Amino acid sequence: MQQTATKTLEVLAPSEAPENPAYIRFLRYHFWYGAAQALHGIDLDIPEKRVTALIGPSGCGKSTLLRNINRMNDLIDGVRHTGDLILGAHSVYDPSVEVIGLRKRVGMVFQKSNPFPKSIYENVIFALRMAGRTDRRLLDETVEKSLRDAALWDEVKDRLHESALGLSGGQQQRLCIARAVANRPEVLLMDEPCSALDPIATGKVEELMHELKKNYTIVIVTHNMQQAARVSDFTAFFYLGRLVEFNPTATIFLNPSQKRTEDYISGRFG
Repeated sequence: MQQTATKTLEVLAPSEAPENPAYIRFLRYHFWYGAAQALHGIDLDIPEKRVTALIGPSGCGKSTLLRNINRMNDLIDGVRHTGDLILGAHSVYDPSVEVIGLRKRVGMVFQKSNPFPKSIYENVIFALRMAGRTDRRLLDETVEKSLRDAALWDEVKDRLHESALGLSGGQQQRLCIARAVANRPEVLLMDEPCSALDPIATGKVEELMHELKKNYTIVIVTHNMQQAARVSDFTAFFYLGRLVEFNPTATIFLNPSQKRTEDYISGRFG
């Protein structure tokens, strides 16, 4: 298995510091949709300013876990949890935590790019507009910095007031990343951000992740094993709502500790 993985996967070098402090912590975390239990006793420490990939077959709980970090699953009737989820120094379920404020701290990029039917400029500053920010200099600076952070500025700086819907699919996804980082969040969640993109656009988003982790803690859900190997520093493998293994990505792909992980990585099931 080790030789096969080495030949087919371009695994990130294992020099990324595993001692980085945990920024997101799941503590004996169970989660239900009504009577159906989706997550079982998750204990997971996600390190700060690194890319952590969540992998596993469909329905294993990856997206459920991701969407609980910013409590998006609270929008679904009948959900409940036990255990705790810590962001930074505090539980996201602490009564003092306001959900809107939490979602400003935790940006999200979805599987399908979803730019608003507005100009590129207005897409980026949408959250600032909603917060009542009107200072033109601040808005202009935010647009430029966010688009630069998303590696899109040079491609769109001369058409900021044109419709975002005129951008290519890959550009639209990077615009959504710019919109997500405009609030300067602490965490960036990505739910299969490249699944609808061609290989060239996928490559640009993956390169972008390497730059973004300098400033953000990134958690990505992906079904693409090659992508997980290329972009992540750490990988968590889930199966049937349980965390099977969490390790540096090089360890997961080249020397997994669990046979079920090895079977999934090598394509024996999934």
